[in-house]
Amino acid sequence: MSLETPWEPVPLNSHFYIRHNHLEELIYQELHKDGSLIRIKSPQKTGKTSLVLRLLAYAKTIPYHTVNLDFQLAEEGIFTSLNKLLLWFGANVSQQLHIASMIKEYYDEFIGEKVNCTIYFQEYLLKQVNKPVVLVLNELNRLFEYPAVAQDFLALLRSWYEEAKHNDGFKQLRFILVYSTEIYIHLNINQSPFNVGLPVNLPEFTVEQIQHLANVHNLNWEGKVGKSNAFELHALVGGHPYLIRLTLYDLAMHSDNSLNYLLEQAPTISGIYSTYLRGLLAQVTKNPEFAAALQQLINNGGKARLNHLLAYKLQSLGLVNINNLDCTFSCELYRKYFSYQNLAELNVWQYMKNLQQDNQYLVQLSNSDYITTLGNERYFETSLNQVWSMVAEEEAPLSLILLDIDHLKIFNKYKGWESGNSSIQKVANVIHDVTISFYTVGTFTIRTARFGGGEFGIILPGRTPEIAFDIAESIRKQVMNLAIAHDNLVMSGLSAPMLTVSLGIASTFIDDDISPNRLIQATRNALYQSKRNGRNSISFSTIYNCGFDIPSSQTQY
Repeated sequence: MSLETPWEPVPLNSHFYIRHNHLEELIYQELHKDGSLIRIKSPQKTGKTSLVLRLLAYAKTIPYHTVNLDFQLAEEGIFTSLNKLLLWFGANVSQQLHIASMIKEYYDEFIGEKVNCTIYFQEYLLKQVNKPVVLVLNELNRLFEYPAVAQDFLALLRSWYEEAKHNDGFKQLRFILVYSTEIYIHLNINQSPFNVGLPVNLPEFTVEQIQHLANVHNLNWEGKVGKSNAFELHALVGGHPYLIRLTLYDLAMHSDNSLNYLLEQAPTISGIYSTYLRGLLAQVTKNPEFAAALQQLINNGGKARLNHLLAYKLQSLGLVNINNLDCTFSCELYRKYFSYQNLAELNVWQYMKNLQQDNQYLVQLSNSDYITTLGNERYFETSLNQVWSMVAEEEAPLSLILLDIDHLKIFNKYKGWESGNSSIQKVANVIHDVTISFYTVGTFTIRTARFGGGEFGIILPGRTPEIAFDIAESIRKQVMNLAIAHDNLVMSGLSAPMLTVSLGIASTFIDDDISPNRLIQATRNALYQSKRNGRNSISFSTIYNCGFDIPSSQTQY
């Protein structure tokens, strides 16, 4: 029998797979139930993926549709808002079901993201399938790092589970949630998917299973000697599936190695576990609190009471077991290995590194707008001073745009601050998207900022007044296309039934007679002129315009 490497999930029909017979039969039975939910929890590299492969294969034989979403594959930005996560979620489910994604067509800003996603599944996706869908959400624990988004997303899953009790569409879903730690975010007991359905905790390998797997590797661990070998290996690495398979694979590949030699070298840099242990050490050094907690375990003889959140995170790495309130190293290998490391020194080094990163973040934060993540007024003024000498040296033009959302105070009064902030964010997105498309024009970087309220500024170094006008006009039109409606009670007294923007532009070549403050003021005067012209319009500075005239048909709209 040819050997299989231990680094990948165990293939289907492999002799190297250790079945959890009773557990797997329970899961198979659960998959036949309408709207079922299965929760598989186990630390990293303990067989979750190998089990999921078999569940998906079984589901296809029933036959069911299958979808396998891995949250590790989602970019960081996906988790910054519920809207982005649900768009990613819906699009990926559509793609794996081979159904054209229509999720944006089902989006309605007034009913909320969770309702939008629910309608998309109920009225579109689930009506396109003619058999149940097994939906695997793998590495779900990554979501726990974003508590606000996680709470809403997990509450949505729970609502679909409850909906399946009386909704024929959602009865077709079978959820399999796969994660590697206890849930350390706060969830309302009635909105959590982690207290319903079938819980599955993958057991570690027993001594008998280790002995069987050794024989599959042609090691001939029969009788008392074989059982003694299995006991020794279990005493060092516990029943950890990956570490056991790695040991047996190495012994099978290198017949000159003895088990005793491997166990002696195990916690050292020359041992077969070195690469795996260094990966764990890297995780620990990135988190000073991990190092401090492991040092506490070592100092207390391998047992200590840790902060619950910290204990759960260490458990997700497979480093500790939790028994009531006490934490212990999950195996002797980890205790030995981390005892050899200078955790106190690592802790101080990482603390200083984190402090430096925090300082950099605070500087960035002090220059950022909290609603839009664009720069703020301080950033705008600093950036303008920075580019001033650069464009002067290159004898290049410099253009500024100031824009303001029309009637924003009235909008906030009738629609509320939450809707107002959402609208500000949408206008900021338009500004970002438009300016990005003009990045290739000229040799200098465009800078954008929000001053406060609905006022924004754009620095256009190296851009001519013609380009500045094109940018302003594109922003004006795209904001109108957002169609953010005012309240019906006040529409008749406004310049437009939806939110619009007024814009002012100034363009110049740098000389001794002009300063950054004078250019800003000239741009602001142009903005005021747009307001006087009836809003939703563009005006150029009468002083700094490089001779450019807006076509009369486009001065006011």
